[in-house]
Amino acid sequence: MSCQVVVEAPGEHRLEEHTPREPTAGEALVRVHAVGICGSDREVYQGNRPEGYVRYPLIPGHEWSGTVEAVGAGVPSTLVGRKVVGEGFRNCQVCARCHAGETTLCTAGYEETGFTQPGAMAPTLTLPARLLHVLADNADLTAAALLEPAACVAAALLKLKPVPGERVAVVGAGTLGMFAVQFLKASSPAELLMVGTRPDRAELSKAFGADDFRTRNQELPGDFDMVVETAGSTSAARTATSLLRRGGRLVLTGIPAPGAPGLDPADLVVRQLEVHAVFGAPPSAWAHAVRLFAAGVFDPLPLITHELPLHAFPEAIELVGSGDPTVGKVLLRP
Repeated sequence: MSCQVVVEAPGEHRLEEHTPREPTAGEALVRVHAVGICGSDREVYQGNRPEGYVRYPLIPGHEWSGTVEAVGAGVPSTLVGRKVVGEGFRNCQVCARCHAGETTLCTAGYEETGFTQPGAMAPTLTLPARLLHVLADNADLTAAALLEPAACVAAALLKLKPVPGERVAVVGAGTLGMFAVQFLKASSPAELLMVGTRPDRAELSKAFGADDFRTRNQELPGDFDMVVETAGSTSAARTATSLLRRGGRLVLTGIPAPGAPGLDPADLVVRQLEVHAVFGAPPSAWAHAVRLFAAGVFDPLPLITHELPLHAFPEAIELVGSGDPTVGKVLLRP
């Protein structure tokens, strides 16, 4: 049976028969090759997703890659057969923020593939064709399934505008952090430090370009020009600010738990720190990530440790939250 995953409510899921939805005008039907699982998928399953950012029941899956099988009216037929990835945010395209290219800030309200709209944990996904980014014919679709988190990191770096010769650091040694190291290495920094909680990530971070790896309980240098925080905790955010020189630049990409003590506003002001935040990725960041992927600037494959069939969804969710140091990125293969 061709099946899809449906999360009925927090902690409740089922497998049901999948019927592809034929694309209407402006849409494309994509045969899913692989779909990644991240912490936000675990939040959806456990019921920890912030209110307004999930709608049950739903088919999860916002990190995916695939091949276009059919297109609706008004979509170029040349897309059929092409390898693609796709943006998740279903923006309105007509509000002021969308016209400015800031589609993740769409004022029409939040809608996203895999959270409020059907996701990719199914054999096919039908979505607006305007959200697709076409890959090279020889692209590795397994690696490409990680382009969604890569696009989020690209969004962060487009905000910070790294300059060759700067001292830069990354806080958080997960998937986003490892992408950030690879992207920053391409900007020719004078020094590139990764700070994490797991010493076992040191070797991989250095293979990706980090000059040094330290845990937060070790002595940490300061005076960095730029820091990318990817861990999604307030303690990581505070560590990130402590690394910065006066006037340094910080971008937060993780989402900490609500209610935790935050950054010190007085510290931000007195040290004149420049703080940015990223929630998702606009089209410009997706295009940037796809270009870097095609150019071989970063390699997602070493981050993938598990590939499971779609019916192993519960096992995959447990793996992602297990804390097992041997578990990296987990993919499901419809």
